[in-house]
Amino acid sequence: MELLINSVTKDQVIDITQKVSKLISEKNFKKGICSIFVKHTTCAVTTADLDPGTDKDLINFLRKISPNISYNHPHDPTHTPDHLLSSVIGTSVAIPVENRELELGTWQRIILVELNGPKQRKIKISFLEET
Repeated sequence: MELLINSVTKDQVIDITQKVSKLISEKNFKKGICSIFVKHTTCAVTTADLDPGTDKDLINFLRKISPNISYNHPHDPTHTPDHLLSSVIGTSVAIPVENRELELGTWQRIILVELNGPKQRKIKISFLEET
């Protein structure tokens, strides 16, 4: 299965928890692992607390840890930090599913971290069912 997510700004945190939960329900996936993989190199997928303002905190933190150095990226060195930050965060998460529900912590949300938008992003959702 694939989700298509449209970002609207260069840097953006997008909550995709409800979309993933809906797929679990539609596929009647009862128990196992849900794998979420973003098919791009300038965005990432992870979990986070999304209290008001924490999305901006995450983006500000990521940009702050990205040094202003000379990069060697062959086709566009200006977005090299976007590639590197995506690698640091990661392009996938695996989340347990129990009784047709994501086993997330109280404040955890599944997020797409856009680092080079606006763009349409493809996210592959796979299920490994436990019997």
